[in-house]
Amino acid sequence: MQPELIADYACQTGENPLWHPDEKRLYWVDIPQGRMFRYDPATGEHEQCHQGEQIGGFTIQEDGALLLFMERGAIKTWRDGQMETILDEIHDERQTRFNDVCADPEGRVFCGTMPAPDRPGRLYRLDTDGALSIILEGVGCSNGIGFTPDLRGMYYTDSPARSISLFDYDRATGEITNRRVFAQGADGPGEGVPDGMTVDAEGYVWSARWGGHCVVRYAPDGIEVGRIMLPPPKVSSVTFGGEDYSQMYLTTAGGNVKNEDGPEAGALYRVDAGVQGVAEFRSRVAL
Repeated sequence: MQPELIADYACQTGENPLWHPDEKRLYWVDIPQGRMFRYDPATGEHEQCHQGEQIGGFTIQEDGALLLFMERGAIKTWRDGQMETILDEIHDERQTRFNDVCADPEGRVFCGTMPAPDRPGRLYRLDTDGALSIILEGVGCSNGIGFTPDLRGMYYTDSPARSISLFDYDRATGEITNRRVFAQGADGPGEGVPDGMTVDAEGYVWSARWGGHCVVRYAPDGIEVGRIMLPPPKVSSVTFGGEDYSQMYLTTAGGNVKNEDGPEAGALYRVDAGVQGVAEFRSRVAL
């Protein structure tokens, strides 16, 4: 499980790695610099494919386009450089941005925001008809989201609380209820805070650790069962990709402070973790 450095664009905050099964490429972003990248493992080639406003996260639409969640609460589709606006802004989010997003089995998107100057962050749900609802208030920093294999539970990460919650999830309505702690990160030197996450084919949760040099694997009962260590301290997110979803991809941050976080800070990594992931759900917003 030795991590392999795939691409180093010195990302200030590399985030949201996501495998595009149609293109057989991995996409990821550098949030503060509004950059987006993609990597083709068949050829080993990678490139910056977009730069503009900050992109906090994105999903893959059913038609193959990317659905970008951006600064000011803007939501846009992107396909090979062509952008179309779904929502120009959210008035209450004009001084902040989206941070992490995840499509659900029905094509809705759960999308969190960073704290605004005058209040904490939020978690929204964007329905397929474009309707936007506030699901949670008082969030320290909205982060990694995922679903249990039976699709009856949704994981949700609040980084400053060092907590991954588990909700009951109603697939028919998109409602989440009965919040409880799934895993509580340790509050100690070098432990870091929970950031982006994914769920593998065995139903185990993988949680990236910002400031912890690692990604942590949790069993379905919330017990930690393993870690994969990486050189950079700020491991921001994790996903599975490849033809059979057997390759783990991890983003890191700190490319702007390599003198502090090390020469590989901000790079994209790949790991053969010995387990398989599953395809992320696709969004079906405004289709």
